[in-house]
Parts: sequence; structure tokens; C-alpha cells
Amino acid sequence: MKTYEDLANYIFPEINETIADLEKKYPARNLPEGAEVTRFAPSPTGFLHLGSLFTSLVAHKVAKDTGGVFYLRLEDTDTKREVEGSGDELVRQLAHFGIDPKEGYLGHDVGPYAPYKQSERAYIYKVCIKELMKKGRAYPCFCSAEQLEETRQIQEAMKMIPGYYGEYAICRTNTPDEAIARIEAGEPYVVRFKSMGNHNNKVTFHDEVRGDISIAENDMDIVILKSDGLPTYHFAHAVDDHFMHTTTVIRGEEWISSAPIHIELFDTLGFKLPKYAHLPVIMKLDNGNKRKLSKRKDPEASVSHFIEEGYPREALLVYLMSIANSNFEEWTAENHSYNLDEFKFSFDKMSLDGVLFDQDKLNFFSKEIIAQMSNQEVYDRVYEWADDEFKAKLEKYKKESLAALNIERGGEKARKDYAAYKDVYPIISLFYKEDNEKEFNEIGCQFKPEIPGDVVKAVLEDFKKSNDYSLANDVWFNTVKELGARHKFAESGKIFKQNPEAYVGHVGDVAEIIRVAITCRKNTPNLHDVLVILGKDEVDRRIDRAIASIK
Repeated sequence: MKTYEDLANYIFPEINETIADLEKKYPARNLPEGAEVTRFAPSPTGFLHLGSLFTSLVAHKVAKDTGGVFYLRLEDTDTKREVEGSGDELVRQLAHFGIDPKEGYLGHDVGPYAPYKQSERAYIYKVCIKELMKKGRAYPCFCSAEQLEETRQIQEAMKMIPGYYGEYAICRTNTPDEAIARIEAGEPYVVRFKSMGNHNNKVTFHDEVRGDISIAENDMDIVILKSDGLPTYHFAHAVDDHFMHTTTVIRGEEWISSAPIHIELFDTLGFKLPKYAHLPVIMKLDNGNKRKLSKRKDPEASVSHFIEEGYPREALLVYLMSIANSNFEEWTAENHSYNLDEFKFSFDKMSLDGVLFDQDKLNFFSKEIIAQMSNQEVYDRVYEWADDEFKAKLEKYKKESLAALNIERGGEKARKDYAAYKDVYPIISLFYKEDNEKEFNEIGCQFKPEIPGDVVKAVLEDFKKSNDYSLANDVWFNTVKELGARHKFAESGKIFKQNPEAYVGHVGDVAEIIRVAITCRKNTPNLHDVLVILGKDEVDRRIDRAIASIK
């Protein structure tokens, strides 16, 4: 009669090492006390999700704050869902946001615990599975997809929890002789973990975010090795986190229900259980109901959306940190800083509930951060982000662009026009002759219809003769008031409202006439700065064009 050791040797004849051998090959890290080892472990199945960036930000921060190690592991065992090249794209996008693992899969392996791609670690998993099988805690399962589906339907009809457990784990009771005979007969199989749990009992573990959690024990005989020779996520992550010496597993709250499986796997393998921190999921309000961000429905689910829109990398990270810790916004106000390195992160300050994605808050942080940059830095970043057409205009009108980006920059009341780099072109394109000409041809100069055309002409002709480009802004605006008075405009809106019959309009209307004539727009950056940047010749040309267009 064959034993489970015989079965293990039959299925894994090429495996001669033991878990003890692996312990020597991948020894403990030499780190100071309290240093945390964290990881980001994405699957290369598509884009980097906003929730994944959130998780990696927290994991990176925890490791950095404690003088530990943050590494990247590529969990690519689900070959059917893998998107070619997405693993390297994930690495690039993390780097874009300054999340820089010093170890792991970085397009290639870097570090002492390689390989960091699960598909290249099959030997390590098989060593561990062979030992489990020798102990009678793993077995081959020959059930077909049709059999499993039939079992599921029976369980659901009886209002039972669907799964492979108890009396429904029909291959669990196969003897080693029966299993070997079926393999020799050519039957396909997977390897399952033999659980000793009881769903009626509770297992309790401590969560760094949520405190102690009690949840039903695992009693499922989960698949741990697929027919393609690669492990499932549940098994691979337990082995990898042990041999890469992860101290804290940081992941989304949706994994809480899987914790009993992982706890039993660690215990059965004889591995020390890492700490767990289950983060809140980023949600969205949809018709009054909260739901998870959807890859299919929500562009903001992908971080590439924010890159394409031109959000500064710091802005998205600052926004995510405001989600991560409830005291972060208070800290930024007290310290006048958005430097995440200076902020002390704490799991105790995390929300326990799913948090709503807040576009307005992201825009607020982004405007604040862009406002703190120099005009040269904004120019450089916009140039890096821009397409070829915008790049060409930034090059052609570099002087004007830099000057435009410097309007009311700095100081306590800095302008905050730009939430993202995409907002720059629509505002500063008024300085580009071709764009201004296009706007003029498309919409013309839309002056207030209640102000007669001959008055508009007179104001523009007077302004063309009297405007002094050398004056400071406040002094210059007084000359605009004087110009308005010459053409029966009140020097303020308040005065105009008190006696509207006595005036054509007020000084704000005069400024609007000038602004529309020169830019074809009613809203622009500071008008005085616009005039100075354009210069007398270009302003005069545009005024003449506007006058000629008035019927």
C-alpha cells in the first residue's frame, strides 16, 4: 500500500529539496528592529488601478518611515488573464509617481530573493506542496469542470455555501494508490490543500487598521497547484511572503474574507504569520449608492487617466494620503507643506469604511501644488506632458508662455487657475497669434449688446492712444477709470447701480471691451499683464481688427 510520501515522490520526482533547504537559500533580512518589509504585488492583467496606487503608496510609506524595504512582486500565475507588457507598464507608472521599490521585479530582477515573478518560482512552490503532500495535507483532485459545476448547483439549491469541502470534496478520500492509478491512466488533475478547519468555529487575527477580527475558519480544500504547473494566488502569496520575509501584508479590505485560508496555509506550512493591514476601498457615488470604482465604467479607476489629464504626480499622491490618514489635511495646514516624506503615517488614522473618490478635493490639492511651482517648473512639466502640436507652440512662444505662466504667481494670493496641465493651453493660447486669430474668425469679438458700437469704437481708439505700458497695475487701472469717465462710464459698479441712466456702463465694462477686443474672451488672466506680455504692436493690431469688425 502506497503512502502519501510515495504519492508526493511520484508526482514530484524532480523535487529533491525541502522547506528547510529553502530557508537556508532565502535567509532572514538583516534590518534594524522595527523596520517593516512591505510589498506591492500586482497581477499583469491590465492598467494600474487607482486602488492599487493607493495600496502601493501606503506600503511604500510604511517601509520608508521605518527604514525597511518596499519591494515589487509580479503575480503572473493567471496566464489566461495576463496582458502582454502590462507588467513593465505597471513598473513605469509606479516610477512616474515616485514610488520606487529598490528591490523586486523592476523590468528585471533586483534583489537577493529573486526571482520576483511568480511564474519563475514554480520549483519553490512545488518544494512546499511536496512537503504538504507528504504530511497528507495536499492531494490530487480529478474533478472536471462539469462535476464542479454540478456540485455548485446542488449546494445552491440546498442554500449551502458553494465550494469544495466536507462530503463535496470527493477526491479528498482517495487513497494514494487510487490517486497514482488515476494519474497513470492519464486523468488530468490539480492539487488541493486539505483543510482541517471547521466553518462553525472562529479564527481571530489582528488587523493593523481594524483591530482584532474574528471570522469563520476556512474549511475549503482550495486548489493550490493548477494543471498547468503553476500555483494559485492563495498558495503562492503565502510562500512568497514567507521567503521574501514580508512583515506586513498591506492590501484592500476585499481580502479580509480570504484571511482564514491564508492563516491556515501559514500555520500548516510552519511559517510565521505576517501582520495584516486591510485598507478601505475607494468608492464612487452612483445614483445615490456607493460602489467600487469600475475598470469599465470609470476613467478615474486607472491612474493613466490622471497622467493623460496632466495632474502633477504629487497632487494625486497627496490626495491619496488625505484618504489614507484623517489627520493629513490638518498636518498640511499646520506645516504649510505637501511633502509626504515629512508626514508620519499611522494605521490608527485610517478610515474603516470605503472612501468616496472626490474630484473636487483632488483639484484643490493640484491647484495648490501647481501654484507653488515656479513658472519655469510649470513650463517644463507642461512641455513634458504636451503633445507635439502644443510643444511646438511652447517652443515658438516660449517667452510669452513663461510670462503668461508667471502672472500673479507666488505670494499669499497666488492665482490658482490650473488644476492640471491640460488646463494651461486653453488659458495661455490667447498669447499665440494663430490661436487668437482662429478664435476671432470663429466667434469674433462679442461685446455687450447694450453698449452701442460707436461707443465701443471710441473707447478702443482712445485706449489705443492713451494706454501707458510702463505703469504699474494699480496706477494703470486708474487710467482705465479716467478713460471710462471720458466716455460716460461710472468709475465703479456701485455708482452705476445708483444712477444707471446717467452712464453708459461702469469701469468693469470698459475693461471687458478692452479684454474682448484683444483676446476674444471675457475671462482672462490679469488684463494689465496680458497687455504687457503681448506688447504695444500686437495689442494695436488686435484693436484695429476689433474696430474693423464692429458694424
